[in-house]
Amino acid sequence: MIKPLLLAALVPTLVFAVPRAEHVFIISIDGGKPAVIAESEMPTLKKLAAEGAVTWQASTIIPPKTLPSHTSMLTGVGPEKHQVLWNDFSPIRGPVKVPTVFSLLRAADPQAVTGMFVCKQKFRHLWLKDSLTIFDFGGPQTTAPVAGSPEIEKDKKPAQLEAKNAAAWIKEAKPRLAFIHFADPDTAGHKDGWGSPQQKEAFKVSDQALWQVIRGIQEAGIADSSVVLISADHGGHDKTHGENIPDDMLIPWVAWGKGVRKSFTITAPVTTYDTAATALWLLDIPLPSGFDGKPVTSAFE
Repeated sequence: MIKPLLLAALVPTLVFAVPRAEHVFIISIDGGKPAVIAESEMPTLKKLAAEGAVTWQASTIIPPKTLPSHTSMLTGVGPEKHQVLWNDFSPIRGPVKVPTVFSLLRAADPQAVTGMFVCKQKFRHLWLKDSLTIFDFGGPQTTAPVAGSPEIEKDKKPAQLEAKNAAAWIKEAKPRLAFIHFADPDTAGHKDGWGSPQQKEAFKVSDQALWQVIRGIQEAGIADSSVVLISADHGGHDKTHGENIPDDMLIPWVAWGKGVRKSFTITAPVTTYDTAATALWLLDIPLPSGFDGKPVTSAFE
């Protein structure tokens, strides 16, 4: 008779991959120039940066514009690969032609709960078929508007509206992966200038929106198993952005949550497409060949 301990030794051990985080939240502060953030009243962001891992010297892509940059942030590749070079909502162009972090997660786990909460209509170009549980632009969306419709003209929503919607959904759905976008600083920058009092107020409002999302994660009871990645798409100068200059190219990159190093300054170079790679690495999803992004592993224990 084989003894139980010997039998156990003869049976092959099954090794299951364990994700580093059960939930990942990517939050983008549109137009988030680090120099202006430093001068703005943003206690939530600054607290998360102080508690977690941070660099204020991360880089976006060329051109440093909203849709191309966010496409790199959420696909892990540069513009030469994703080919999203336009910066408005153009239904005729259709969705991005490369996988997003959401579609890659869904390919590995078709039941994964995923969501995007955005303040700009143009993010519809990142909504691939069957990749999202919810796409929210001022409320849950089901179909895209056609060219010339009035809905296209209503192309922006306030940060606190999206934060409210996102926080309520997070508490209910406890998603594996979600993206939340705040547009207010970019809107104020184009209207009144980067670093203007009006833009600093927009950063303050966006920080309050960030607090709503963090509170939603905490009230969902998943803070201990979550990682929050906070960044931006570009900076700005005067009343514009889009040039290959530090004012436009430098962005913040903050990691906070499970397994993140405490009060750690990231010294390795970080590029916006590293956000996608880090999110997938945390969720234990293999990176596709040809990925430009690399996980920011130095930010984690």
